[in-house]
Amino acid sequence: MYNEQEIRNEYAKLTKLLIEKKLTITTMESCTSGQIASLLTDTEGASAVLKGAFVTYCNEAKIMQGVPEEIIEKYSVYSKETARAMAEACRKAYNADIGIGVTGSLENVDPENENASIPGSVWFAVSFKDKVYDYYFEFLPQSTRYECKMTVAKKIVDELLKIL
Repeated sequence: MYNEQEIRNEYAKLTKLLIEKKLTITTMESCTSGQIASLLTDTEGASAVLKGAFVTYCNEAKIMQGVPEEIIEKYSVYSKETARAMAEACRKAYNADIGIGVTGSLENVDPENENASIPGSVWFAVSFKDKVYDYYFEFLPQSTRYECKMTVAKKIVDELLKIL
């Protein structure tokens, strides 16, 4: 079980660190549907670092924002390759220092991507400088979708703080 206040404190720390280092950030979120961007902006001064964000809940939206259709077709929407392409596409679109791409299945099998959808599994990637870091993790069922999103948010902030 996650601790919501701890997660919010870690995002406040992250946002302040980005401000201090004069780094900009953007996200392309699917399963978290904007939760990461929202947490980043809960701290005063976030407008100096968050350049914008995409919520790309369906495959078509990801493609419209720069994820190559071939990657989704070859590897599936729930893959390391798609998360990496999402991170790079949003970073490029907003000309940001850091791009975050996150895709996965929170609770149910996705009827549009049945063969690749595994509930409780998430891929995310961080594009920073000349490198793309990618991560996969699974989590146990939560009581609500919000709890699922916060569980994912915790994992992402932990890795971002390590990178920075």
